[in-house]
Amino acid sequence: MEIKTLFLLIILSLGVQLPKAKVLLRQKRDWIIDTLTINEGYNGTFPHYLGKIDIDSNVSVLAITGPGINEEPRELLEINPKSGRTFQLGPVDYEKYQLLKLTIKGRSNINQPVIYVGVNFEIIDANDNPPIFDQTAYETTIKESTLQGTTLIDVTATDGDRTEEFKTFNFSIDSVTPKPDDLEFFIVKLPNSDHGTISFKGCLDRKKAEKYTLIVKATDFGKPKPLSSSTTVTINIEHGNRHRPVITNQTGQENVKEGLQHVLVSRLQVKDEDTIGTKGWKANYKIHGDKNNNFRIITDPQTNEGLLYVNKQLDFEDESLKNISISVENEIPYFTCKVTHRNAAGLWELETDPPRNIYSGASMGSETGGGGTYPITVVVEDVNEPPIFDPLKPVSVHENVKEGHYLATCTARDPDATSTDIRYIKGDDPADFAAVDSKTGNITTSRILDRESPFDEDGVYVITIHAVDSGNPSMTGTATLSIYIIDENDNAPFLNESTFYMCQSDKPSSVKVTAMDLDEYPFGGPFWFELVGDANNIWRVEPGQGYSVNLINDKKVYSGHHELQLEVSDYQGKKALHNVTVTVCECADPTRPDCRQLKATGSIVGARALGIMFLGIILLIGLLFLTFLITCKPEKLILPDDDPVQHLMTSNTEEPGNDCEVPFLTLNNFVGQQRNRCGVVTQSMTPLKVCSELPSAMEIRPSTNKSQTSRNMVWMEHAHQTVLLTAVMTALNTLEVPSKELGDYEPIKYADEGDMEHNFELDTISNPEAPFDSDLELDPTFLPLALICSPDMFPQSRDA
Repeated sequence: MEIKTLFLLIILSLGVQLPKAKVLLRQKRDWIIDTLTINEGYNGTFPHYLGKIDIDSNVSVLAITGPGINEEPRELLEINPKSGRTFQLGPVDYEKYQLLKLTIKGRSNINQPVIYVGVNFEIIDANDNPPIFDQTAYETTIKESTLQGTTLIDVTATDGDRTEEFKTFNFSIDSVTPKPDDLEFFIVKLPNSDHGTISFKGCLDRKKAEKYTLIVKATDFGKPKPLSSSTTVTINIEHGNRHRPVITNQTGQENVKEGLQHVLVSRLQVKDEDTIGTKGWKANYKIHGDKNNNFRIITDPQTNEGLLYVNKQLDFEDESLKNISISVENEIPYFTCKVTHRNAAGLWELETDPPRNIYSGASMGSETGGGGTYPITVVVEDVNEPPIFDPLKPVSVHENVKEGHYLATCTARDPDATSTDIRYIKGDDPADFAAVDSKTGNITTSRILDRESPFDEDGVYVITIHAVDSGNPSMTGTATLSIYIIDENDNAPFLNESTFYMCQSDKPSSVKVTAMDLDEYPFGGPFWFELVGDANNIWRVEPGQGYSVNLINDKKVYSGHHELQLEVSDYQGKKALHNVTVTVCECADPTRPDCRQLKATGSIVGARALGIMFLGIILLIGLLFLTFLITCKPEKLILPDDDPVQHLMTSNTEEPGNDCEVPFLTLNNFVGQQRNRCGVVTQSMTPLKVCSELPSAMEIRPSTNKSQTSRNMVWMEHAHQTVLLTAVMTALNTLEVPSKELGDYEPIKYADEGDMEHNFELDTISNPEAPFDSDLELDPTFLPLALICSPDMFPQSRDA
């Protein structure tokens, strides 16, 4: 240290005396003036003294910079610029920083150039990082039948130290819960890796423990004290198959009738001491000795029983007894393990069932832990079976053959040991083409065959025949016969459409005519078309052969219907004459004839017109009927017969007509005033009738009171006018309607009673028994009549 201090002083002194170039040269050569060490593993108090850097008192330190001061790791170091004492202010991580380089900037007291020197701090590694597992907990599940030495699970750990001595570690199992019996877990670290594999020695037994919890530790080789960490490993053990299933009993019938299918034959009970519901308890059954696969067996998921069913129908005539055997095994193989010797090194010696290679874990066989076989004998019962037909080959026959033509013979046999008589009957025959002899089975035609029948499919007609035996109950067998009907030319061609529409035009117009034939080639098309009659002068067919041709109008024809005759011949010359109707009309679009639309429109219009006429007739009849029912019958004034006083007869005796009354407006104010009194409303749209409560002139008697007489005269005059006007308007109401006359006569206009133009001489009427009452208040128009009757009683009036 003294040598370094002296050297530093020499440099500083030279820096003062030597030129600038020489000073800089020495700075580059002697840049690092000191190196201090920092122990990563120091765990004492801070600040921690590291050492002293001697600085001449003639030199002023301007700045100290670098990692540990103003760079990461910041504020780690502290250097006194005058004394040079250096302190560590906190811990440092070797894995991050291995060397810290500081720069000291200084200048002598004399005005000299600035100088720079360096100080290094080396970090010494310590064992401060334990091995860390990549998981805080591990878990795995293994089978109970797993062999010793099998790798159960891998674990991984890493050490953060950089020094090889400190980062090397090893694995160990610290504890196992619960404590194993005949079982030992161990872990092996793989070479040159951070992985370890966990395995075991001995035998697994789930009844002793369902799972084991291991504390696995990783420990390094650091000094003075190794560091370590731990993790938890959970090993779950699945249910195994430590007990073989054994069939103990069977229930159910063992007799099965022949011909049945999917019926239960027997239930097989099985015993298994493994845990219920596990794969080591669930039973799988297998059938042996069933060559024809007549049976099948399934497992009842609730009881674990085997259910034996008939899979295919049994035949008593083939085999009356069925001997089979049933074996049972579990879904997973049977396996047991027992420790016989614990070796000090390596795996232990074991005894397994079935035998296994205890060192490699390889299986020595394919045994699955079955519980033997169980024999079953199934008795097949005889039943009456339906007759069996010999195969019927398809037959071919020409259509239109005569009735009774032989087609085929069907033969059936009774499969039962005791054969019975068989009779044949016809089954499905929709066109009734065939007949079957009940004894011989001969099949013949019952009518002429038609290949174009709707019941044929591509010329093939199918019928069914039944064979019925005489057993009790009787059984029926069924056979099918396919009849290929050979086509013949028995159908003439016909038109697909015979009514056409054409637009009237100066140029030739045409329509397409299509022919068809129910017969197939060569008895069908192509066809030959030819017009018959005098239509050839106006119409023609082009081309003359094909399935569709054009009917062409070369000349302008009149609008309307044209009847043509078209002869069509098939490929073999069979002809047919057809009537063709062509309707010609004016069209808005010549390419789209609309004669049908015009015709339809006319029909619609005609129908509407007829409907309107019919409705008008009905309304007229209804009005006439209502007119007959609604007839105005005027109220008549009834004259009392028991009144001794004389009465004047009404002069208007003409009966009113039968027309329906029409309401009129109010005649006058007086009549309107009397509506409340008489109960008759005289407003518009209301019939005006005679007021039966008004006193008439004939009902008024003379009054002896003179004052009353004058008032009675005025009232009587108004009453008389009211009665007369009412009668006249009633008659008019029966004859007139506003703005419309009913009947063929004019309404009669009535005048006031009496004739003012002529003075007729009347004979004197003498009636001494009933003298005229002079005090009778009469209308002035009645005075001439009174003077004639009694001139002596009215002298004053006569003078006047």
